[in-house]
Amino acid sequence: MKTFTATPADIEKKWILIDAEGVVLGRLASIIAMRLRGKHKASFTPHMDMGDNVIVINADKVQMTGKKREEHFYWHTGHPGGIKSRTKQQILEGAHPERVVMQAVKRMLPGNRLSRQQMTHLRVFAGAEHGMEAQKPEVLDVASMNKKNTRTA
Repeated sequence: MKTFTATPADIEKKWILIDAEGVVLGRLASIIAMRLRGKHKASFTPHMDMGDNVIVINADKVQMTGKKREEHFYWHTGHPGGIKSRTKQQILEGAHPERVVMQAVKRMLPGNRLSRQQMTHLRVFAGAEHGMEAQKPEVLDVASMNKKNTRTA
């Protein structure tokens, strides 16, 4: 028996819609990363882009456990002494709250060219409105998958 290896003709991509309201960030990011890579499919091939296109809405209403809202995201500007940081709370209250979800998913993917290509299949929106109705996305209810996926406050 030979091992199955997917070819570009075998790949079938779907559109998935996930509502992040009240969902714990880490659990949400791991589910999104799994969907982007295609590991939920029986025909998963590690070196092919087999994952689905994922749309996340209400990213500004994502929840975190413990004191994770006070944790910092760090980056460097490239200039001497140019290290900068912001807390997750500041980013969520700022102009681009969807960046918290994007960064969490990015860090759960392997650091290679394929994962950078897979990240282009992720669309994150801060509010409930998204412009992807024409793709007819299937709704994936992450909150009801496990009782630990949600948090009230």
